[in-house]
Amino acid sequence: MAEKKSFLRDTVETVVFVIVALIIIRFFIGEARWIPSASMHPTLLEGDRVIVENYSRFYSSPKRGDIMIFYPPDVVLKYDPLSLFSRLTGFFCKDIAYIKRVIGTPGDKIEIIRNEDGSSDVLINDKVLEEPYILDRFDYRVCTEDMHCGPLTLGEDEYFMMGDNRGNSQDSRYWGVLKKDRFIGKAKFIFWPFHRLIYFKDKNYNL
Repeated sequence: MAEKKSFLRDTVETVVFVIVALIIIRFFIGEARWIPSASMHPTLLEGDRVIVENYSRFYSSPKRGDIMIFYPPDVVLKYDPLSLFSRLTGFFCKDIAYIKRVIGTPGDKIEIIRNEDGSSDVLINDKVLEEPYILDRFDYRVCTEDMHCGPLTLGEDEYFMMGDNRGNSQDSRYWGVLKKDRFIGKAKFIFWPFHRLIYFKDKNYNL
């Protein structure tokens, strides 16, 4: 009987240790994420696995060009014990997260314009943002009155997010600005499949 109790105690302690370690790693260090859609083509493809680092959010703010994982504004996050446990461990978590690129940062004036040749550009403070990472300048969805295409000025802790595949991305054009507290972490590199191993270097996209 004593041996059974000892085995049970050891098992429970091991499980608790693993869960606590998992929570610490996911919340403070990083995690792996799977790319489910084409919204970030050509940078990220469906099925890519990426490593997301979560620690920089504790001491810095996202920069223009960063590829971020976040909870979009229309996702209601519950804070009951079960929901928190699911979100912190990833077990049975149903909270929808997006991955997009930071285009506008706090204080920026944002406007999406359509040019005479049919291409589109993003203006940051009235200057064209050079975007070598997007799929196609000619493959934009035409902005309508119910979309958030500007001109608009971002407030404190507000960000404008867009997918690199501008013709197929549900982003800030549709649901508006994103608050800083909705960020989860920053994509650092693709680790699977191996032939697409890519490290995302920090680049300065400021004008």
